[in-house]
Formats: sequence, C-alpha cells, structure tokens
Amino acid sequence: MKTILQIVLWVVCILLGYLIYKSVNAPIEFNKVRNERFSEVIAKLKDIRDAQEAYKSVNRKYANDFNSLIKFVDTGKYTITQQRDSSFMRYDKIYQIEMQQDTVIVDTLGTVMVKDSLFKNDDRYKRLMEVPYAQNGETFEMKADIIDKSGYKAPVFEAKIKKNVVLYDQPKDLLARENAHASVEEVNGTEIKVGSLTDVSTNGNWPPIYDRKND
Repeated sequence: MKTILQIVLWVVCILLGYLIYKSVNAPIEFNKVRNERFSEVIAKLKDIRDAQEAYKSVNRKYANDFNSLIKFVDTGKYTITQQRDSSFMRYDKIYQIEMQQDTVIVDTLGTVMVKDSLFKNDDRYKRLMEVPYAQNGETFEMKADIIDKSGYKAPVFEAKIKKNVVLYDQPKDLLARENAHASVEEVNGTEIKVGSLTDVSTNGNWPPIYDRKND
C-alpha cells in the first residue's frame, strides 16, 4: 500500500512539474513564434507599401487591388529626372530694364523598370497578396480610396491581415492576450497592417523593433 501511494505521489509531482514548466515556457515559445512570423508578415507589408508608393508616384493614386499593383510593378517604369538651377534675363516693364529671373530646369535622363528598382532580381512581388504562414490560402486585405483632408483630396490605402490567421496554431489564451495589446512596444489590436483609409499615412502599426529586424 505504501509503495502504491509513493508511486501515485511521484506521478502527481511529475504532472505538477510538467504543468508548471508548461505555464512558464508556453509564453516564451509563443513570443518566439510570434516574433518570427510577424517579422515575415511585416516584411511583406513593407513590400506592398513600396509598390504602392511607386504606383502613386506614376498614377497619382494607390492601386485598389493586387492584380493592378502587381501588373504595374511588372511592367511599369519610373522616369528619372534631374533638377538644376538656372536663370535668364527678362525685360521688366516697371523698371524698364533687363532683370535676372531665377528658375529650375527639370531634365529627363531616362527610365527604369519599377521591378528592377524595388526588387532587383527577385520576383517576390508576384506574390504580394500571399500571407506568410496562412494555412488556408488567406490573402492580405487591401483597399485604396481618396479622402478629404481640409479640402485636399488625398489618396490613401490600407493593407492588413488578422493576427489569428498568422498565429492559427497557438494557444487560445495567449492569442487572446496578443489581440488585446495596447502598447508602443507591441503590434496593437487584432490586425497587422500598413497604411490607413482614414488618415494620410503609410505607417505600419508595428513597433520600431520590427524595422530594425527587417531593414
């Protein structure tokens, strides 16, 4: 009887030890997985932002869908220009003399392919919509719009994905805690996103640590 009791106590001790270890180690493992996955997702969002800014520089608005954006990156071109100061003489009717006028001359030097400028020899731009670690083929949600800001019509865009999609296999309690974050050191809210449809901004909602990791 004593032997059986000792065995039971050993089993209970081992079980308690495992539960304590798991309770301490689970958040550490969660943070490791989260940081690794978020880094890849944010790198993709930065690519989307770069492509959108290039699109806007040519079209004066942002792309509203990935097909248009990817096609632009694949076939679009930048015009390379150079500005230089110059001056000329113009007759002034008031003073009735020739006076020097300053001006800026813009020279067109040529063009360069957008994909070569942004992505070099990498064709990852063809998969801009794909979300790293998504298990069911989920893609980034992206929209573009024109908003009114103090009478100025400003183009805006936003691209985002739910954290749940990226952390699909993580403990529910830790995922719920992650979605409730409200700190300058964390990715706040339930989504990872770049840009805004309500403000003129192309910032992401991630903390600076992710910029240091990926840049």
